[in-house]
Amino acid sequence: MKIPLLIIVLLSSIFCTAQDFYLIAGTYTNEGSKGIYVYRFNAQTGKASWVSNTDSVSNPSFVIVSGNENYLYAVNETNGTNPGRVSAFSFNKNNGSVKLLNSELTGGDDPCHLALSNDNKWLVVANYTGGSVSVFPVKNDGTVEPYTQLIKDSGSGINKERQEKAHVHEAIFSPDYKYVLTPDLGIDKVIIYKFNPSLKQPLTPSDSSYIQTPAGSGPRHITFHPRKKFAYLINELTGNVIAYSYRQDRFTELQQIVTHPEDFNGAPGSAEIVVSPDGKNLYVSNRGEENTITIFSIDPLTGKLSLKGYQSTLGKAPRNFIIDPTGNYLLVANQDSDNIVIFKINKQTGLLKQTGEEIHLSRPVCLQMVRIKK
Repeated sequence: MKIPLLIIVLLSSIFCTAQDFYLIAGTYTNEGSKGIYVYRFNAQTGKASWVSNTDSVSNPSFVIVSGNENYLYAVNETNGTNPGRVSAFSFNKNNGSVKLLNSELTGGDDPCHLALSNDNKWLVVANYTGGSVSVFPVKNDGTVEPYTQLIKDSGSGINKERQEKAHVHEAIFSPDYKYVLTPDLGIDKVIIYKFNPSLKQPLTPSDSSYIQTPAGSGPRHITFHPRKKFAYLINELTGNVIAYSYRQDRFTELQQIVTHPEDFNGAPGSAEIVVSPDGKNLYVSNRGEENTITIFSIDPLTGKLSLKGYQSTLGKAPRNFIIDPTGNYLLVANQDSDNIVIFKINKQTGLLKQTGEEIHLSRPVCLQMVRIKK
C-alpha cells in the first residue's frame, strides 16, 4: 500500500520539529558579548543558527530554564567589582526571545551556579567568592524576590592559593527534590541540606550534614544517574571523579578515578560532569593544559566507571558542556577560544566524533537546551 505524499511530508515535518531545540548560551561579557544568546539547534543534523540575544546582561556565567520553560534565571558574576546578583528573564518559546524581568542581590560575591525547585517557587544560588548559599522565593510571574536565607560556609583547605577560604561552587537538588547539595571547593566538602518548600528559610542541615572529600581535592560539581542510585562528583584541583551510591542523604563511596592520562604532569583544571541521557556513559571536561573531554562507561550494576578515552575540545578552557536530550550530540563551550564545538556521540561506544560544526561566540561558559514545540 502506498502512503500518500502529503502524509509523508507531514510525518517528516513532525519528526524534524521533534529534533529541534533552542540552545541557550551564557557568557562572560568583558570582551564584547551581550550576555545570553539563543540558537536553533537541530539534533538530527548537528547544525545551529542564531535566533536572538540580550542587549547588556552582565556576566551571565550560569543560566537555567524553569520547569515550565517560560523563564530563564542567570547569575551575574561580577568578580567583586559590584555585588553579585541573580536575574530573572521571560523566555518566549515561539520566537526564542529573552527579556529581563528583574534582578536581586545574592548576598555574596561571584555567584557561579543556581538551581530551581521542581515547583518553580524557590531558587538556590551558590556564591563562589562569598563562600555562601542564598535562597530566593520566586513569584508566579517568574520574578525573584529578595533572598530569605543566606548560609555561609567556613574553613579552608591545604591548597593555600585556591582553598584560602570557603568557595561554594554549585547548588543542585537531589532527584527527589528533598535535598540540596552544595560542593565547596575551598573546604573539601559537599554540604547537604534538607529542603522544605513550606518554610520561609527552606534549607536546614541534613542528618548526614556533608560528604567529606580528600584533602586538596576541591569538589566542584556533582551529578546524578538518570535511573540508578548513583552520583558522581568531579574534583577540580585533583582532576578525579568520585563515584557514590546513595540513599536519601547518605552517600557511600564506590570508586575514585582520574580524568587525565597517567603520564600527565600538569595542573588539573576539571570543570563539568554529565551523565548521558541513557545512563551508559559519563563525560568530564578538563581545562588548563589538557582541554579535553574524558569519557567513561558506567557499569549498570555497580555504578563504577571504566575509562573509554579522551577527546580534544578543539578549543581552550572547556568550562561547561551539555548533551542534547536525544543523546546524539555533545556541545562544549570553550571559554578562552570563543567557540562552542559540536561533537557527534557514538551511542554504542560513547566516544565523540568531530562534526566540523561550531558556533563562534565571545567567552561562552554555560549551555542549556529547550525543545521547540509546534
